Amino acid sequence: MNTELWMAVMGGLCIGTSAVVLLSLAGRIAGVSGILWGALTEQSTHLWRWLFLLGLAGGGVAAHTLLDIPLPSPQNLPVSWAVVGGLLVGLGTRWGKGCTSGHGVCGIGLLAPRSAAATITFMGSGIITVYVARHVLGGGL
Repeated sequence: MNTELWMAVMGGLCIGTSAVVLLSLAGRIAGVSGILWGALTEQSTHLWRWLFLLGLAGGGVAAHTLLDIPLPSPQNLPVSWAVVGGLLVGLGTRWGKGCTSGHGVCGIGLLAPRSAAATITFMGSGIITVYVARHVLGGGL
């Protein structure tokens, strides 16, 4: 098995395991947008939310440092594209009542029809966005 495939399989296993553990131990869906929103807005302290988010960032840092995984190359795109993209992703997670981790990993795993529809919608939107950015607007990604 080549290294890239092995790393993808291991990453998927880590994501799936963390989703199952969070659901089993805390009865919570591992939807990152909801976890982040709750960590930033809820009055009471929810240490688990901050630990989960720290684990997300820490896992990437650990993989980069310990496994010598290179950082992605920066793209030569205007900052405005990142701002607009971030706003659109934020709006999509609010309108879709969840994000890729909540719907795509947990919801589909729980056989939720709403999550299947949401996942099809955001994957289709992503494919269309990449096509437009590369071939219509000439982003050259």
